[in-house]
Amino acid sequence: MSLDPLADFRRVVSVRARQLPRQWEASKKLMEGAIFPSTFTRLSEAIQNKDLPASVKETLLRLFEQPVPRRVQDLDGGCLKSITGLPPAKALRALAVFFELVPAATVRWPVQHLSSEEVEEAVRQLENPFDLLRRTDAASVLEIGAGDLSFAEELANLYGPELNQQHRSFVIHCLDRLDPRSQLGGPLHANPERLKKLQWKEEVSFSFFGNQDMFNLGDLDKQELLAPRYTIATCWAPATPTFAYEPTRLSEAFIRNELESTKGAFYQTRFGKEQALEVRHAGRALLFPPWKFEIVGPLALLDLLARRGFLCILGSVDTQVFWELLAQLLEEPRYRPPDELFNSTNLPKIFGSVYHALAGLAIGDSIDLAEVAALRRHYLGSDASPGLDGMAGHFRHVRISRGATFPGIPASSTARKFSSMTEEVPPWFITLVPA
Repeated sequence: MSLDPLADFRRVVSVRARQLPRQWEASKKLMEGAIFPSTFTRLSEAIQNKDLPASVKETLLRLFEQPVPRRVQDLDGGCLKSITGLPPAKALRALAVFFELVPAATVRWPVQHLSSEEVEEAVRQLENPFDLLRRTDAASVLEIGAGDLSFAEELANLYGPELNQQHRSFVIHCLDRLDPRSQLGGPLHANPERLKKLQWKEEVSFSFFGNQDMFNLGDLDKQELLAPRYTIATCWAPATPTFAYEPTRLSEAFIRNELESTKGAFYQTRFGKEQALEVRHAGRALLFPPWKFEIVGPLALLDLLARRGFLCILGSVDTQVFWELLAQLLEEPRYRPPDELFNSTNLPKIFGSVYHALAGLAIGDSIDLAEVAALRRHYLGSDASPGLDGMAGHFRHVRISRGATFPGIPASSTARKFSSMTEEVPPWFITLVPA
């Protein structure tokens, strides 16, 4: 948790303005004489409705609770600078961008702005969180790590005809890091026949982006190939070891030693004309894509999902990734011991009553995480992971379910395989509502 939320907020506001240059440019109009009083009022209302650290919210409210000024110069410039680090006019423009007073620069993809309160209320009433798509005029899904596209196909078949009959748009965008031209990755590649069917499906606006680093979406955003935000952002079977170790908790040397002791010695090599990672394991040489052992950690994944989705869903989460991810969702630092791996021996000690509540869940059961422990309120700064800004990582509602598949809920092929993998530990299904 940051010791200076106001400093974090200043940085976040500045970063957001730089990340959204078109909105920043458009914000000039909000400072014009006739429009300015309305801008001030809208900002005041946005501040009251936004979930912010108490010290930040109190400072902003003191500034915006005064009578509506006629021009920027009537405001307390010193106070504005302490909040944003910027001179008055730029400060208000940056706040207008941060509080989303400026329309999104791209209108290519329909986006319905949902409040986190609305999403939480809806999800609490739904047995199937994907049914939120039925409650929005602009239904859209971003799938991270789409693999063979089996989940996207199930999703399109389940919701596409109904939404089309109601004359409502349905957007499905899928990202995967595997290069479709690569000879590595085997069954994890997008299935060509499935891809073709989805691309020709009339009920869905579908796009697939292969060879795409999910943490470097700048080019896709510049070309307006992605929506700024989706109804749902989802990830099935988050990759191991990519998301199985948290770099803010475990040192680089510690992670490498653990990989070498459990996976085997590994080094970069070539497979034909492409780069590859060779892993020596149990006397065999195994080849993977060159980035297979790049460790990103669950905190970065959570941040990405929270930025891109009004609702976030993680399915078929294996045990190792699950506990590492869970540690990032809980408030108390004791859940994140430095350079200590989670295992069957220390999990009960580290997580205590949380462990027993979750380990006791039967297949198909679920629990509201806030009922067993306090949810983490403010995450680490941007140096913790790519793009993390300390605001997007805050979740107001987290529901955890045990199992790979659930009646009526679309799932990936990986999740479907668990029913025949009797010796595998049942995975987890996590529903999260970003604040």
